[in-house]
Amino acid sequence: MSDRERPGPGPSPAPSDDEPRPEHTRPPGTTDATIEALGKYSEALEVIEDARGSLYHWHRLTGKADMKIGEAVELLRTAGHHEIADRIDREIIGRNVLEGRWTFQVVEEYDDGYYDAVKASERAARDELVGGRRHVYESEMKERNRTRGLRHHEARPHDASSQG
Repeated sequence: MSDRERPGPGPSPAPSDDEPRPEHTRPPGTTDATIEALGKYSEALEVIEDARGSLYHWHRLTGKADMKIGEAVELLRTAGHHEIADRIDREIIGRNVLEGRWTFQVVEEYDDGYYDAVKASERAARDELVGGRRHVYESEMKERNRTRGLRHHEARPHDASSQG
């Protein structure tokens, strides 16, 4: 018996509770190559989710900077530098960050274009190949790596409040 198969201390979960949920298992006849490919596509989508988060972060930071520039303009006016304040107000405040676009328009274009297309394509591939199941690759990795019967190595949650 390998270390991964050796039960840990304490009571072992019931066999049915120590298996992944059906929605995290591969359908019969699905090949390793298919599961690996879908896992890679899922991984790519996760990277795109990170990129989208960075885009929203850029959107918020740019907006915050624009507000600060507005505050600086008012302080320049208060300090008597009206010409400089007027120039910054005219040339910078309200300026497009990209040709014809404020940041919200960039975010919307990304969301409605590339992001939505990749999400829909990834979902369609899962629907066609594994009945829409998500994270089958990761679930199988978990099964290979966890120690059956050991606390905190369960296949699925029993009660979310008892994860301590």
